[in-house]
Parts: sequence; C-alpha cells; structure tokens
Amino acid sequence: MNGRRRPFLRPTPTARVAACAAAGTLLISGCGILSGSSNGSRDEPITIMTWAPDDTNATNMPGMPAMAQAYARWINDKGGIHGRELRVLTCNERNDAIAAAQCARRAADEKAVAVVGSYSQHGRSFMSPLEAAGIPYIGGYGLSEEEFTSPFSYPVNGGQAALLAGNGRQLASVCGAVSLVRPDTIAGDELPELLDAGLAEGHRSPAADIRAPEDASDYTRQAQQALSGAGSGGDTTSDASTGTGTGTDSGTGTGVSDGTVADTTGSGPGCVTAALGKRTNTFFDSFRRVQEDDSRVRIASILGSVRQSLVDSTGGRDSALEGTYATGWYPVADDPRWKPMHKIVHDYAFDDNRIDIADPGVQTTWIAYTVLRSVLTSLDPGRISAHAVRTTLDRGHATDTGGLTPKLRWRFQDLLPIRDYPRIVNANVTYQVVKDGKLVAVRQGFVDVGQTLVNRKAA
Repeated sequence: MNGRRRPFLRPTPTARVAACAAAGTLLISGCGILSGSSNGSRDEPITIMTWAPDDTNATNMPGMPAMAQAYARWINDKGGIHGRELRVLTCNERNDAIAAAQCARRAADEKAVAVVGSYSQHGRSFMSPLEAAGIPYIGGYGLSEEEFTSPFSYPVNGGQAALLAGNGRQLASVCGAVSLVRPDTIAGDELPELLDAGLAEGHRSPAADIRAPEDASDYTRQAQQALSGAGSGGDTTSDASTGTGTGTDSGTGTGVSDGTVADTTGSGPGCVTAALGKRTNTFFDSFRRVQEDDSRVRIASILGSVRQSLVDSTGGRDSALEGTYATGWYPVADDPRWKPMHKIVHDYAFDDNRIDIADPGVQTTWIAYTVLRSVLTSLDPGRISAHAVRTTLDRGHATDTGGLTPKLRWRFQDLLPIRDYPRIVNANVTYQVVKDGKLVAVRQGFVDVGQTLVNRKAA
C-alpha cells in the first residue's frame, strides 16, 4: 500500500438504488424511495400541484392556478425554498369526477409533495389517489365532505359549511322568511341544513329549499319558487346592525353573539339567498324579472357567488346588487392585511386577468401557499417530501397568516368537534354588504360559527 487515501466518489442515484435493493431495503427512508421522497434531493425542484375547473359550463376558477403560478414566480425570484425551485403544476379539474381523479393521479405520478389551494367538488374521486400516494391536500375550497374528513386534508377555512351557517346567522337578524337557491348536486344537498342551523340561532324557520341546475341559462321557475318561499316579506324597514359587534345583543336579541340584532317577531323583509357559484348572477337576472317592482324581498349570497367584480360589471353604485348581504371567510378585499398578496399579484402575475384579488378562491390559494411555505422552510432542505409535510402538520406546525385567519394548526386538539366536518380548525366568517357599489364589512372582526355547526340538528 502506498498510504494514500482513495478519493471519495459520491455514488450515483442508480448505484444507491442498486445497493439498497441488494440489501433488501428499498422501503427504508435512507434510500430515498418512500412515497413522495423523490423531492428530497437538494438540487431537484419541489413539485406542487394546484387544480381548478376552467372553461366549463358551470363554476370556473382559473384564478386559483394563476395565483399559484404567480406565487411560485415570487418564491423562485427570491431564491426558492432553501435554494430549491418551487415547481407548480396546474390541472383543469373541469367540474368532472373523472378529470378530478386524473389530476390527482398526475400529482402522484409527478411526485408532488402537496396539492395546494385547489377547487373541486369531487372529493370522492380525488382524495383516494392522493391518500394512496401519501400526498397532503392543503387549503381546498371546501366543497366536498372528504376535505373535512380525510386525515390527508388540511383546510384553511370552514368551507361552504361555515359560509352557509354564517349566512343563516346573518339573515336571521333581518329576514322574516328565507328561500335558499342552491345547486341540485350532492354537494348542494348539504347546504339547506347548514343555512337552517344559522337561522335557528335567530329563532327563524327553516328556509325554503329551491334546487337549481348548475349550468342553466335561465332560472325563471326557480326565481318564482324562491319569491313564493320568501313570502311577502312584511316590514321592509328592518335591517341588520352595522355596528362593530361586541359579542352581545340588544333589544329583542336572541343570543346570536355576533353583534347583530335578531328580530323574532316574524316581521322583517323576506330574503332570497343564492349559492350557485358563477351562475348566481344568472339567477338574480331571472329573479329581478320575476320580482318586478316588488322590493319587499331582499337578496343575499355567499362570497364567491357574489364578488366585487360582479358588482362592478352590473353597474357599481347603480347595480341591482346594491344592498345584497354576503357572508365570506376572510376580510374584505381592500383590507390592509391583503397588501402582501396584492403586491405579488402586481409584480409577478404580469397582468394576468384570470386573477381577481377579491375572489375567495384566489384568496384561499394565497393562504394555502402561505401554509405550504411555512412548512417547507421549517424542513431540512434535503428531506422535503409529502411524508415530511404531512408529519410536520400533524405534529402541530402553526402558520401565521397575517390576521387573514386565526393561526392555523391541525393537531388533534385544534380540530373542532363538528359532526361530518372533523377537520375544520377555522370556523370564522365575515359579514359583508354591497353599499355604494362596494362590498364592505358589516361589522369589525370575525364571527365564529363553530358552535353553530356543532349544535345543528341532524338531517
């Protein structure tokens, strides 16, 4: 021997796999082949997927993938995550169960470490492939049961459950009778019970349930049914309090502890609330023709079905949506807490007109990617994988969203005891109204509808 050390040669990936296979240890994490672990190399991009429907006859959400791409450009311009590129894949879910499953399988094939900030009502189709591949689903829009039951799902809001319960509480403070116009779908079948839970807290009767097709071009028949269900409306002078909401009621309040004053005498206008996504305005067009000059029935909706761009496109201050009540998950779009998102959209979206900063889908994608970034930056750069992301979230990693939501964390003790929705950790909503052509806050702060959901009656 000459006494010199043999130079160290880094084994190639092929050599490492061969060595592990020879040892019969292909499933040991040190060999780097656990599900999702191909993103563990310090040099490889970190792959994420975001999906949403686009160019369909029903609700389209192209702004969500567009927001994800802008977020990735911003992250990569700052040097990536631990120096690694954030690679965002997008998929058109098409409002179709087969397409949703295909998007999920593609995420698995591409070794995505998470699906983030996405929209689909086909939870049964997409969640099973994600679970089989060990991929977490962070910040879905909240349309399907599986988003709130699967241990692989990490919702950032209370989904449609919180919106409908919150809308019921908001309308209980002003409406004598309520009609709900909702999609005639499996996801839509859950909505009446949720709205009624909020109405019940204001000692109001259940809403008239009006089913409607998701992709209709005319809703005259449903508008007639909704007008009939809302009744004559009685007193048209009643209105919701626009105070700051101290958590106590006054006058004839009913214990709805969100700063509104509920009238339990049976008076108040009749109200029609619609939750038809992008077809909500089509319904309201039909409703206005049926309603004619009868202004005794007020209209309402949930954010996503009514948004600022819709108010602007229908006349702004002169819009027929003036006075419409709306319930959302987050602060109004011009709240200062959204400024970081607005700046990134301005600097990195390159005038992409798919992104509407007031769209709750876009806002949900922003919050979901905020969670993702917080998790990824907490991990060792060489050990980033789907399994590592899930484990970190399950062990209680908390994300501060800058006041747009409560601090988000998914430990067992953070999960709310809500029947059918055990993965909810944030049941806050906001009350808004269209005033002078703008969606503005009805009261300061959030309204927590968690207990409303806990207390709702079984179907």
